[in-house]
Amino acid sequence: MMCVLPMHIFDAMLLINKNLEMKYIKFFLSIALLILVSGTVYAHGVDEDTQTFLSDNSGVAFGPFLYIGAKHMLTGYDHLLFLIGVIFFLYRPKEVLLYVSFFTIGHSITLLLGVLADMAINAYLIDAIIALSIVYKGFDNLGGFQRFLGYQPNTKAAVLIFGLFHGFGLASKLQELSFDRTGLLTNLLGFNIGVEIGQFIALALVLFIITNWRRSPSFLKFSTVTNMLLMAAGFLLFGYQLVGYFNF
Repeated sequence: MMCVLPMHIFDAMLLINKNLEMKYIKFFLSIALLILVSGTVYAHGVDEDTQTFLSDNSGVAFGPFLYIGAKHMLTGYDHLLFLIGVIFFLYRPKEVLLYVSFFTIGHSITLLLGVLADMAINAYLIDAIIALSIVYKGFDNLGGFQRFLGYQPNTKAAVLIFGLFHGFGLASKLQELSFDRTGLLTNLLGFNIGVEIGQFIALALVLFIITNWRRSPSFLKFSTVTNMLLMAAGFLLFGYQLVGYFNF
């Protein structure tokens, strides 16, 4: 015998479902606004707390550098926006792991290379390229390449290449810090591992939210809006970095 829910209960369930959908949407919009606001404040220059923390830990300081790496990734709005775009339409854990691995390999190589070789890196130009990586991923998620250009770039290669630029961005942040070069390699490895820990924590949270949001009909409806917002954030950050570069 089939059980039929009373209309008032059914309406209440629909209302709850709609409220949950709006919570997911509002959450992503709030994160985007928070990221952009914090980005304009902390995009360049080293905050005093981090500099003081490092000054108090000279020589080999694996733990402190690990902490700073994790902190930077958790507050690194540009890295997180790019990763959100990368995993947005990835449904299988194996795919998520593969793409994140390409990104990790890329940024680890240039982070180590940039600092150990003491490469002259202009933070504004690198961050402008990183901003374009966000625009690229939003455009790709919207099917823009196939729709307007008639071809699809190799997404794995793109994630790896942009990962290289993100690594130079991480290196430029370390170069802005004043710290003892004793035990540089050990400290650098600590920073890089901290970045991966921060990345894992951030991705776990984002994946949890997106996975639950995908069960809602609003996901496909608002996926276009979300990726357009990603592109808008990328263009905004790109303009901000260019203004900084020409006024530096």
